[in-house]
Amino acid sequence: MATIYLIRHGQASFGAANYDQLSPLGQLQAQRTGQYLARAGVDLDAAYSGDLSRQRETCERVCAELGGGIPHTVDVRFNEIRNDEQVKRLAPVVASKDPAIDALLQRGLSSSKDYQKVIEAVFNHWVSHDCSEYGIQSWEEYSALASDALLEVMRSEGGGKTVGIFTSGGTIATIVAQVLGLNGAQTYRFYEPIFNCSVTQLFYSGTRVSLSYFNDCSFLQMLGQEHGEKLISYR
Repeated sequence: MATIYLIRHGQASFGAANYDQLSPLGQLQAQRTGQYLARAGVDLDAAYSGDLSRQRETCERVCAELGGGIPHTVDVRFNEIRNDEQVKRLAPVVASKDPAIDALLQRGLSSSKDYQKVIEAVFNHWVSHDCSEYGIQSWEEYSALASDALLEVMRSEGGGKTVGIFTSGGTIATIVAQVLGLNGAQTYRFYEPIFNCSVTQLFYSGTRVSLSYFNDCSFLQMLGQEHGEKLISYR
């Protein structure tokens, strides 16, 4: 069986002028993740990422700890769900029917916890309605692209390979739900709990794929204890 590691990017820079960059903690998380994989004897034959800066930098930092020289393919189909686009277009629609969401929008989304609550409400609306009238990417298009990207990796890499895909929480949640045969309405439960730099393992043979484990960050806890660092974060 060949192996795919789905690795979420390190912590991004919430609240900064440019969110799409690793925070100092995110940089350290990526470094420690690479050190863990090296200690575990994981040799990546290939690495893939979306084209978001936080995804590419996480990939680069992990691969550097594995000795470098790992072929890195950038594929925009591994980009994150377009949360900002959805919040802009759909949050007012959701808020018109949900006073709690309306209250969060009224006071602003400076808190990452408040932002996550809005993301949840908007995501669940997005996957259960036809949102094409709002001029945004549909759930059907997004999920199909993620599925196609995974299948293309499996086909192009072939059997006996170990592959790292460096992506984001929404994409990992979508792929895991697809592997388990679940629909969009059941996807968010995998989205919210995904830790920064957590590792999800898939096994594949041909076009068949199965889930081995999901959202493991125990190695960050272990390495954090070794180095006196707090490495665990959701956002």
